[in-house]
Amino acid sequence: MTLDLATLTGDYTIDAAHTTIGFTARHAMVTNVKGKFLDFSGSLHLDGTDPSRSSATIDVKMDSIDTGNADRDGHLKSADFFRTDEFPAMTFRSTRAESLGGDDYRVTGDLSILGVTKPITIDLEFNGAAKDPFGNERVGFEGKATILRSEWGLTWNAALETGGFLVSDKIKLNFDISAIRNP
Repeated sequence: MTLDLATLTGDYTIDAAHTTIGFTARHAMVTNVKGKFLDFSGSLHLDGTDPSRSSATIDVKMDSIDTGNADRDGHLKSADFFRTDEFPAMTFRSTRAESLGGDDYRVTGDLSILGVTKPITIDLEFNGAAKDPFGNERVGFEGKATILRSEWGLTWNAALETGGFLVSDKIKLNFDISAIRNP
């Protein structure tokens, strides 16, 4: 049975086993490097009749970064980037939610990295809601946002001989979210 978002109101827990919080960065000005975080938690409060009363929280353990390359992951955890010993978490707290029509929504909130908190806007598409075989009511969203990492103090870089820099300032964030309604 598929459920319509307009009929859903309640609290949900993000299902980390079926959710991806990822990012894409341009590397050496010629290719994209993708990564994700493996350890995170979060919650959603949905109000299908008044989406402006909906909210979201996400807490990410920065040590869980995974780009498929152990050396690169180690560098990202170091003082050059995320300083995970000093700043073990990245957080998002929504401050506003709105319907854009159809299955499209926008969530604005505060993203904290390295102790710096700045607003970001995430565009989301509602992918659907259904009861899974275990009786859980699930909802799914797909989202994206773009940030400039320098705004959070992530400024390490290396100049390229041909011009430009090793790591782009612009980072694309990607969210594939599955959440289960709380009992």
